[in-house]
Amino acid sequence: MNGAGGLSRAPSIMVGVLALVSLSGLLLVVGAAFRPLVEPPDAGEPVLNDVEVGFVQDMVIHHQQALQMTARLSPDFDPTVVAFADRIDAAQRIELGTLLGWLTLAEAPPTNPDPMWWHRAAHTHAGAVGSNAGAGAGESMPGMATLAELDALSAARGRDGEVLFLQLMRRHHEGGVAMARSVDLLLDDGPVKRMARAMMQEQSKESGLMTIMLAERGALPAG
Repeated sequence: MNGAGGLSRAPSIMVGVLALVSLSGLLLVVGAAFRPLVEPPDAGEPVLNDVEVGFVQDMVIHHQQALQMTARLSPDFDPTVVAFADRIDAAQRIELGTLLGWLTLAEAPPTNPDPMWWHRAAHTHAGAVGSNAGAGAGESMPGMATLAELDALSAARGRDGEVLFLQLMRRHHEGGVAMARSVDLLLDDGPVKRMARAMMQEQSKESGLMTIMLAERGALPAG
C-alpha cells in the first residue's frame, strides 16, 4: 500500500516541481521587463551641478516666503482670493518638497552660502543689463517681501488686505519667474531646467490672474 501510495504521489510531486520552475521563470521574465533600460549614473557623477544646487537652494527660500504670505491671510477675505491663495499654497508645497528632496540626494545644505550667484552669472552670460527683476551683487532675492510688508499683511483686513496680498504675491511670482528664467539660460537639460520652465509658465499665468483681480478692486500691481 505504501509503495502504491508513493507511486501515486510521484506525479503530483513532479507537477508541483514543474509549476515551481515555471513560476520562477515567469518571475525572471517579469523582473527583466521592469529592470531599468538605462544604467544608473556612475557613483562619482553628481546628482546636481553647482548651478542647479544654487538655484534649488535659493528657490527653497523663495517658496518658503510664499507659504508665509498665504498663512497670513485674514479669514474675512473674499472667498475667491482665499481659494486662489490656497491653490498657490498647495502648488508651492509640492514644489518645495521636490526641491528639498533634490538637495537631500545631492547632500547639499538647504541654504546657499552665496545667494543668487548663479543668477548674476546668468545675466553676465547673457550680456544682460540689470533690471528691476534682476539681482546684482549685494542685492536681495527678486520679488521677496520685507518683514514690514509681511507684518502689514498679517494686520490687513477686508479689501485693503486683499489688495496687499495680491500685490505682494504678484511681485513675488515675478521674482520667481526671473529666477527661473536665469537658470534656464545656464542649463542645457535635466529635471531642474524642466521645473524652472514649468514655474515660468504657471507663475506667469497666475500673475496675469492677480493683475485682473487687482483691477477688479481698483488697484494696480506693486512696483
